[in-house]
Amino acid sequence: MILIVIGIEFSIYFFKTGLLFTGVFGLFVVFLIVREMYFYVRNFVLLYDKTISSILQNDFTSDFTKHKTDKRYAELFLLYDTMKNRQNEQVSKDIIYRSILNNIETGIVILQKQEKDWNVFLMNDYFSSYFNVPKVSRWKYLKNQLPTLCEIIEKDDFQEIKTSIEIRVNEQNQQTFVLQASRTEIFERDYCIVLLDSIQNVVEKKEKEAWVNLMKVISHELLNSITPIRSICQNLQDLVDQDSLSAEDLEDVKNSVETMLRRSDHLQKFVEGYRKLAMLPSPNKEKIELRHLIDNCIQIMNPLFVEQQINVVNAISFKYWINIDAHQMEQVLINLLTNSIHALKNSSEKQILISAEAKENRTFIRITDTGTGVEKEIENKIFLPFFTTRNEGAGIGLTLSKNIVEAHGGYIANKNENGKTVFEICLIE
Repeated sequence: MILIVIGIEFSIYFFKTGLLFTGVFGLFVVFLIVREMYFYVRNFVLLYDKTISSILQNDFTSDFTKHKTDKRYAELFLLYDTMKNRQNEQVSKDIIYRSILNNIETGIVILQKQEKDWNVFLMNDYFSSYFNVPKVSRWKYLKNQLPTLCEIIEKDDFQEIKTSIEIRVNEQNQQTFVLQASRTEIFERDYCIVLLDSIQNVVEKKEKEAWVNLMKVISHELLNSITPIRSICQNLQDLVDQDSLSAEDLEDVKNSVETMLRRSDHLQKFVEGYRKLAMLPSPNKEKIELRHLIDNCIQIMNPLFVEQQINVVNAISFKYWINIDAHQMEQVLINLLTNSIHALKNSSEKQILISAEAKENRTFIRITDTGTGVEKEIENKIFLPFFTTRNEGAGIGLTLSKNIVEAHGGYIANKNENGKTVFEICLIE
């Protein structure tokens, strides 16, 4: 700018002194300087405008490579690259989250409040395909497709809901769904998250898993018994085909028959265990004094406690009557005490503590032992039918106990506390 002023002053001076050519040349130089300054400022402003516009519009497709070496734009392109990286991270997260939502076998709809109306912000693929609903954006369109669902959500003013509803799917019979809805506010915008789970699908999935696990166990047990029996029968047939049997052959026959009997007994025991699980009678409840029930179980198991040198403590000091089937609940307690005995075999300190607690309409019975506890890898398997960690175990004790407690309207759980194993029975009056 100073050069321009000086150039104009000199040109005027040359004109006044009669040096017209020099004055014209001076003005021409000033013109060139002004022109270059104009284009410099214009390009500078245009580059800033383009970069800022790209950032504001989240459009990071522009190529500024040739300008990035210019130190004058260092801070501008640092801002541009930072915003670009943040957008890329956000897009990546959005793709991952949508992929997760679309692969969940639960119907999910996220609604967003816009002024006074609610509209569909997101609908996952499972919801769209299961209910045969297109991915609409307007709440009224969704309401036309699933009026029962939308009316319940509207009735509760898009607030928190947890209930079951009947919905007709694809003109078939009505199905029962668990409906859960919650409302949240993010950056001053209200969202309502709706989850729908088909009870029928959940039950069918659980039943299928149970059948698969049961078939694996049954197949394993049957093969373990049938395979050696068939092999022995083949050997016996070879012996019988001989013209005469030696004393050694007769001994082989005797051993083979004994092995077949043992495997047959094992198979019979296995089937008997399955029959007990499948044909558990309904509990015949009566009022029983809890401490008396525990004392009976300890008395029954006392010879084993003495043999294994286990100290058993009945810490129930109060009199409390519970409504149960005494025979079935006694079987549960004996099963749990038997498990504790096996868990204490290799323990230096052998103690079993039996305690109880009454809270409102619930009675808690706890059997705590100082054994090694249940390994985390098998915690979710110990109540499965025929699952056992003992060579001589049948694998039905805990399953039968669980079924009996559940038939009484309660539950049984296992946990580790301060290095001790605790089995807790909860009975609900």
